[in-house]
Amino acid sequence: MKRWAVLTVFLYSLALLLLTLPVVLLALGDWGLKSNHVGLAEAAKIYLHWGYWVWLAVLLAGQALLLLLPINLAERRLPARRPLKILVLVTAFFLANLCFAGLFAILCALFTDHAFHYFDLFALFHAEADRNGQGNDSGAGTLTTMIFTVLCFWLIWALVFFRRLVSDEPSALLKRATRWLLRGSILELLVAVPSHVLVRRREDCCAPMGTFWGIATGLSVMLLCFGPGVFFLFVERCRKLKPRSADADKPAAVDTV
Repeated sequence: MKRWAVLTVFLYSLALLLLTLPVVLLALGDWGLKSNHVGLAEAAKIYLHWGYWVWLAVLLAGQALLLLLPINLAERRLPARRPLKILVLVTAFFLANLCFAGLFAILCALFTDHAFHYFDLFALFHAEADRNGQGNDSGAGTLTTMIFTVLCFWLIWALVFFRRLVSDEPSALLKRATRWLLRGSILELLVAVPSHVLVRRREDCCAPMGTFWGIATGLSVMLLCFGPGVFFLFVERCRKLKPRSADADKPAAVDTV
């Protein structure tokens, strides 16, 4: 079962790597309408950015942790409390990222490039900078606020799912988690894509990066929630092949007798 889980994670990583370049070209290359925007060479530079590989590692780790419960279910073992708690925390984490990405995409659509400055807790203590729409030039305040917001959403979603942990069966909890991830990613994309089109039409400078992050997060989580389903397809295929080989050996044994 673990080999099928590794294969599922590998296919997920391959899908992300192959989709990265087309998504960047479509989202930041003005949807292919203008050649003076991000081109193939510029888009390929994303593979050289350390932040891309950090986010990819987070997604792969989340996919691997999300498969701990399906492995136990496929092996027909009674799942321990630990895989259930991990499932809750992983689901809550990615739902928190979807909520944050959707919220920030809306802010970019409303406040253009100033969304990065307004989304800054440090600016609350600097009245003059807040009036001018300028936050911390280093970006530390914006980054801190982003992390704090994700943590708040993570806590809220964890509390919601921990209540389900008591009442739901393991299989029902898994279905609920993947269903919420899929619905959340679709809803987040319905917010991020129109927001991105809007900021691109306005020729904003930094706002497209915020809305692009929303698109990337929505697509990544959407593919993530299909991991357990793909894993069970592999397991079911494996189970169908084993009985056939066993049944094929039985008639041969009878004939020899």
